[in-house]
Amino acid sequence: MLKSSFFGAEKLRHPSNTAARANCYSRIPSTLKCYCFLVDTSDGAGLAARLLTDSPDCRSRHVLDRLGSRWSVLIILNLAAGTLRFTELRLRVRGITPKVLTTNLRDLERDGLIRREVFAEVPPRTEYTLTPLGESLITTYRAVQDWAEAHVDEVLANRESYDGAH
Repeated sequence: MLKSSFFGAEKLRHPSNTAARANCYSRIPSTLKCYCFLVDTSDGAGLAARLLTDSPDCRSRHVLDRLGSRWSVLIILNLAAGTLRFTELRLRVRGITPKVLTTNLRDLERDGLIRREVFAEVPPRTEYTLTPLGESLITTYRAVQDWAEAHVDEVLANRESYDGAH
């Protein structure tokens, strides 16, 4: 029988051991904001799946909020090509205002995803580069981008169908 531990609560994966599983679930504090649920597949094998709630107390939620931001994705994908200056980024990331770009660049720098380098020149020159942590996102973001490009027609057709029905 397989066991997994999450937030100190043992959960038994064997489908016939529901009483033991119920006892384990009762030990989870009611104030807990992130939960781990076990799902039994049709063949009886246990499959662990995490469910992230909408709670702001969930630690990974803070990171996911940053990584899922429309502007963060576009900034990181543009910096994947190499170092860029502020104006170059603003021209490449169409539709972003200078204030929003500044805010997002500061947030990405704070999270260690980009590096900001200021040169003591007149006029001042500032360049932005991905850090190794930021570079580690490129493969994931490109996979999402590939999926979006492959399914854009289907998604747009679904939107049109939905909007027509509502």
